Amino acid sequence: IAAAMEIWERGPAALPPPREPETPVLPVEGERNVLITSALPYVNNVPHLGNIIGCVLSADTFARYSRLRGWRTLFVCTGIDPRCAQVLIPGVHTQVQPAAGLAHAVPSPTCRAVPVLRCSPFPASIAQDIFQRLLAQGFLLQDTLEQLRCESCGRYLADRFVEGTCPFCAYAEARGDQCDRCGKLINAVELQNPQCKLCRGTPVVTPTQHLFLDLPKLEGRLEAWLERTWATGEWTANARHITRTWLRDGLKPRCITRDLTWGTPVPLDGFRDKVFYVWFDAPIGYLSITANYTEHWERWWKNPQQ
Repeated sequence: IAAAMEIWERGPAALPPPREPETPVLPVEGERNVLITSALPYVNNVPHLGNIIGCVLSADTFARYSRLRGWRTLFVCTGIDPRCAQVLIPGVHTQVQPAAGLAHAVPSPTCRAVPVLRCSPFPASIAQDIFQRLLAQGFLLQDTLEQLRCESCGRYLADRFVEGTCPFCAYAEARGDQCDRCGKLINAVELQNPQCKLCRGTPVVTPTQHLFLDLPKLEGRLEAWLERTWATGEWTANARHITRTWLRDGLKPRCITRDLTWGTPVPLDGFRDKVFYVWFDAPIGYLSITANYTEHWERWWKNPQQ
């Protein structure tokens, strides 16, 4: 506290000279290199203060602090491509985020404002490459998945378009992928009294062939990795509890494809009419956003020494 007060009293003249802006910002050996990501803002309507606080504000604050410290700082999150805004929410996101004073170093030209990650070629190429590696290593399964289809709307329903009663805790407004009350993962067909959120009709269960990530095959390796990382003490108690619950119950194969008309195409014969499920390719979006910013993106993502 005494040191902070002394520096404060000395004023701005005592600060080191600001770093000149660089494009692109890349890590440099021997310097402090900071890569900052924030949760992609999945907003199904006009963004509001809660969305900003919940996903980008903390990262934005830390990015400004890092730059003031003179660290090489890359902050990646999501901006809104005009092509997406025209289709989804005309101009709203492009107006709200700058008005809130948010300054991402790397806004992503991606198309899931609601949700994000679809316009740029990078999300497709990187996600498809990771998919091909998983396939070659034997970490994918093919199986029948029962999905909810709304005959009134004439479409298979993405998880966010399904609402019903949680089969575990009886919460009446559980989503098609997770219950916000008890935190358990849910397959949409497990919901009781499911409803289509678009027309409030009752969807029907329809079986289709899909691809699954073979999580049980990774379980032992994952547990060993978790024990090592938990030892560092950097996980929140809530994150540890939820993760331990999944492992206690045993990991299950997780479907990574969907019957939708938009998304990242699945590059495999027999599945080319399908796209990747959002929670397969959305986390990869951070790599994609960086790749859209610089062709040297691997210097940030595959460079643990710096």
